Amino acid sequence: MRSSGSVPGRVTVQEAAVRTGHAATGGGDALLLDIREPYEWQAGHAPGAVHLPLTALAAGAGLPAGAQARPVVVICRSGNRSQQAAELLHARGAEAVDVIGGMRDWAAAGLPVVDAHGRDGTVA
Repeated sequence: MRSSGSVPGRVTVQEAAVRTGHAATGGGDALLLDIREPYEWQAGHAPGAVHLPLTALAAGAGLPAGAQARPVVVICRSGNRSQQAAELLHARGAEAVDVIGGMRDWAAAGLPVVDAHGRDGTVA
């Protein structure tokens, strides 16, 4: 299901948590796509997120097969790169929104962040 506007929407971290099932209420079926660089991802990311750096996405990499038919919530550190990534995905026909404030706001809201080993992570 693609949005009707010409540009993708933006959501708060609370809306993103609901759409991706990270909220206490459970919820949505959207994929959380983290487009930060590998060192940022390894330091800390949301559990269950899929990692695809913006550099790879911009070079033409596609979403993993299991993610192609799902709505996508794109996140980065602060919300700038995720907006670019959501625009790229939107142009390719995906239903994509980006997260205002990114992982900084995600962590500040008390939402879970894990490192590459599944332990408590930090936002790099």
